Amino acid sequence: MNKAELVSKMAEKSALTKKDAELALNALMESVEEALVAGDKVQLVGFGTFDVRERKPRQGRNPRNPEQVIDIPASKAPVFKAGKTLKEKVNA
Repeated sequence: MNKAELVSKMAEKSALTKKDAELALNALMESVEEALVAGDKVQLVGFGTFDVRERKPRQGRNPRNPEQVIDIPASKAPVFKAGKTLKEKVNA
């Protein structure tokens, strides 16, 4: 499902226009993004949790030249952990 299909489904289920559903979806995505950038965690009970995890610096190998060792810097990665209710529905 892509964004346009999700907007259509949201509009159908909520009796909103597609334009209003898209505004709501964009507002949700922007709010989650702002919270993650600020270092906060976003918990949606029954759905899941959005969080940011720190990746430590490490060494890796260049795939084109396996003898060459490269330094991979530390970074932050957004992650999503599905909630219990969502897991149960997917596995049913």
